[in-house]
Amino acid sequence: MLEYPISLQVKTSIRSSGRAEIFKTEEDREKMRDPEHTEDTEEQTELIEENGENEELIEVDEKNHAKMSLSQTKQKDLRKSRAKKSVTCTQCGKSLTSKHHLDAHMRVHTGEKPFTCDQCGKSFSQSSNLKEHMNIHTREKLHTCDQCGKSFSRSSKLKEHMNIHTGETPYACNECGKGFAQKGSLRGHMRFHSGEKPFICDHCGKSFNQSTHLKDHMNIHTREKLYACVQCDKTFLWASALKTHLRVHTKEKPHSCHLCGKSFSHSQSLKEHQTVHTGVREHMCFECEKTFTTASNLRLHEKIHSGEKPYHCTECGKRFSHSSALHSHTKNNHSK
Repeated sequence: MLEYPISLQVKTSIRSSGRAEIFKTEEDREKMRDPEHTEDTEEQTELIEENGENEELIEVDEKNHAKMSLSQTKQKDLRKSRAKKSVTCTQCGKSLTSKHHLDAHMRVHTGEKPFTCDQCGKSFSQSSNLKEHMNIHTREKLHTCDQCGKSFSRSSKLKEHMNIHTGETPYACNECGKGFAQKGSLRGHMRFHSGEKPFICDHCGKSFNQSTHLKDHMNIHTREKLYACVQCDKTFLWASALKTHLRVHTKEKPHSCHLCGKSFSHSQSLKEHQTVHTGVREHMCFECEKTFTTASNLRLHEKIHSGEKPYHCTECGKRFSHSSALHSHTKNNHSK
């Protein structure tokens, strides 16, 4: 087998693009046209192309490595920059990223509240707190519960409200261990232990340990919010009283005596009934020393001594000491 001398002169120039260029003489070009030289030429071409591809891959790897190194360097510089900017509170040791944040944080210790509401005069230590507070005046409630649809003016109130749905009770009483879903409920409960009653009625002076109880009580004086029975139009000061009253119409009697089985619509009626079995007459009149099984019977009896007649007939003006007596009078004398 004859071997042909290969005089192919290859010059490879690796430029910035990573591509290889091949320079050939005129004589070599002629030889490449010869079919006998085709096989060797193809092998050389493949080898050159492969070398070119390898060079390109190496260059790409180098570029990626350079980018990664640059990115890591930037991150390192950023961390150093932040570390330099970090400032520490001399009161509690907390680190903050800037003097501006430190100044805002220091108000926690100084009690300074430079942001004041122009509607009610309430002050805040942070401008963001004032902004949230303003929703109370604008009536905007931007934070809505996705469980029940109730809306709140502050995100913190929504977060606390969610405990009702999740069943979480993160606020625990340190006296009895009872847990509460909301901080306000715990504060109100703590007054049961302390005996504190800071909410005072300005009409009669009666005091309460919770603002909601005072609000309910105010209906006695203002009668602004009454709960009406749809069956008989009778009105009540409390929703709980209306709920109890409805048993008159439904004939529901959920409270049963365990001694005789008799049922009652009110728990208080059951309690009074049970004195029939015990024979205890613990309620005594200080005027005549007569005793009674229930406090309500004693109160009715005491009107005999006081002469009080709070029930009057709207038809003729006659007064009675008992509501039952007024009812009988109206039925017998004025009913059509």
